[in-house]
Amino acid sequence: MSTELRRVTYGNHGVARLTPAPDKPGTYMGMPKFSKAAKNELNLSVQRKNMRNATTTIRNKRALRVSESPDWEDLRNAAEAIKNRVGRHLDHYLIEAEKNLTANGVHVHWARDGEEANRIVAQIAKDKGVDEVVKIKSITTQETDLNEYLEEQGIATWETDLAELIVQLGHDRPSHIVVPAIHRNRAEVREIFLHEMKNYGRPAPEDISENPPELANAARLHLREKFLRAEMAVSGGNFVLADTGSLVIVESEGNGRMCLTLPDTLVSVVGIEKVLPSFDDLEVFLKLLPRSATGERMNPYNSVWSGVTEGDGPQEQHVIFLDNGRTNVLADTLGREVLRCIRCASCINICPVYERAGGHAYGSVYPGPIGAVLNPQLRGVEHPVDRGLPYACSLCGACNEVCPVKIPFTDILLELRNKVVKSEKADKIPQDYEVAGEMGLMKTASWAFSDYKHFEAIQVGSRGVGRVLRGKKMGPVPVPVAERWLKYRDVDAPPTDTFRTWWKKNREEKR
Repeated sequence: MSTELRRVTYGNHGVARLTPAPDKPGTYMGMPKFSKAAKNELNLSVQRKNMRNATTTIRNKRALRVSESPDWEDLRNAAEAIKNRVGRHLDHYLIEAEKNLTANGVHVHWARDGEEANRIVAQIAKDKGVDEVVKIKSITTQETDLNEYLEEQGIATWETDLAELIVQLGHDRPSHIVVPAIHRNRAEVREIFLHEMKNYGRPAPEDISENPPELANAARLHLREKFLRAEMAVSGGNFVLADTGSLVIVESEGNGRMCLTLPDTLVSVVGIEKVLPSFDDLEVFLKLLPRSATGERMNPYNSVWSGVTEGDGPQEQHVIFLDNGRTNVLADTLGREVLRCIRCASCINICPVYERAGGHAYGSVYPGPIGAVLNPQLRGVEHPVDRGLPYACSLCGACNEVCPVKIPFTDILLELRNKVVKSEKADKIPQDYEVAGEMGLMKTASWAFSDYKHFEAIQVGSRGVGRVLRGKKMGPVPVPVAERWLKYRDVDAPPTDTFRTWWKKNREEKR
């Protein structure tokens, strides 16, 4: 990964940012496509250990909490039905939400894309005369690269979620949508805090250890001064309730509650698909989300904001409804099912590909199965990074089983693979040797299965390979696709005898 670290200072506030390398435009971290990025990530043994330990722990906790819920499948069915109703009548619910939010004293904005959303946030900050904002953990604002945009405008942005703070101080990027620093261990966190906190505020104690309570306390003290002086906060939103005009934010640490009460101005950037028809619908999702995301029975902090109240919390509130490709997703009768996603990451935690490759390999804030089905639809299958994501999957189907809103990941992935192939043919996209090699293998398979004589001819070659290897494992071969596939797998040599030859010897002779 080629990156350049650039530190910029505005007034009394230090700002750290990670600038993508100029030779990798348009990607999340200046990274190449998944197939190349994953190769580098697989070599990070410490990261792979961190990922395995963390995802295993979360999976086990989720399974325990689900086993306690006898109505789990009923909840999943209810959530699916609610979100499907939203998708069918999204225009109606958005208008209702805007009406009731406005009645509650909230300023409602509409953003066609990330750039427009960023401009609106920056303009609000400039109108308020603030040069820094505190942030509640928000995947949507990471989707739009809001932090980087505000920093270019001279506005410091401080992440207040513990994991996001680790990522920001480490000049890193999130690798998970619920646990952004899942790829870091305690020793790495200690080093980050010890060497970086002092550059941007209250330093960590010199004798700080790897003990989690000590690390958490250092973060708490470091952030407290930012909370107390901040005049503006930026958030996302888990849900927007159309009938009451309410914003719902769930979290585990209390940093969100600080951002929702102390600053005078609150700006929330929310995807248009986050609307729920009514307050009553919230009951279903507040049972599904914590169990699926962190293996908790309920979120420690559930905040529901219904506009501005004099003398209590923000005195000015803005909600920015973001499209950024979502209406294009909605137009696809199968692909739209991904818009049911409530960002719990249960699909990510169960995914064997993600566990080994890590989140950074996906080239987006959305990694794992949800990234593989969402990114190509938001940015288009022609995108040089995203067109490879539908293939970053073994189609094992585990994500289908754990998704609390029953997204059919594997069905969508197969449709996206079809679209990738069609777009490459129609647009004559230059194909690298991997894509060309894969298409060559598919054509060979088509030829082999079209006639039994062709199939027998292929088997003659496979028997020859088996005799040469004499039971040894197959290793990399100088053939595109096959070479890369065999490099990371132990595959037995082909048998020296096939079923067809065995049948001829043992059955046909006895007729």
